[in-house]
Amino acid sequence: MTVVFLHGIWMSGLDMALLRRRLGACGFPVRQFSYPSVRVPPRENAARLQRWLAGIKAGTVHFVAHSLGGLVVRWLLHDFPDQRPGRIVTLGTPHSGSRAAAAVARVPLLRRALGASVEWGLLGDLPSWDGAHELGVIAGTREFGIGRFFTRLAPPHDGTVEVDETCLDGMTDFVTVHATHLGMLYSAAAARQVCAFLAGGRFLPGKDDRSA
Repeated sequence: MTVVFLHGIWMSGLDMALLRRRLGACGFPVRQFSYPSVRVPPRENAARLQRWLAGIKAGTVHFVAHSLGGLVVRWLLHDFPDQRPGRIVTLGTPHSGSRAAAAVARVPLLRRALGASVEWGLLGDLPSWDGAHELGVIAGTREFGIGRFFTRLAPPHDGTVEVDETCLDGMTDFVTVHATHLGMLYSAAAARQVCAFLAGGRFLPGKDDRSA
């Protein structure tokens, strides 16, 4: 068994180090997949991920993906459906597209910062979800982040992605934690929920966990 981590836009995976350590403490072997989030569209990064996965010998492969990373996993399972058994947890992934990204993309100078992430990705041009894998969705509710400076986000949100944008028809389970978009990676509550879902296919009871 291996848990593969995928970071979000503009990141490298270093931002997920604490979450990886916390999952390691839960008994999960972890690996980080890094990809060019701005230079290459999510669908092409999914093909890179598929080639990278060939080097993992585990019989079960789980995925833990933050933000844009969840869209890369969506494309992986669509274009390469013959995957090993495993569960998926997304944190702050805009499964229905990002209102904040759409607002940024309308401004030519700002759109360059998003690069290729808007192609088959952040603007909502995504494959359907077939439910072949168990999917747990975690959303943040601490409304502080850069997204609200570009557009009016409908509450609740994590400062970048609206809670409603993280939901996906066919998802297995859903939970919120009181954290910002990036803060979910450092939230002990989010880590506990990830461990619970990977272990048993369900999140812990309760919503909007505010514990540290």
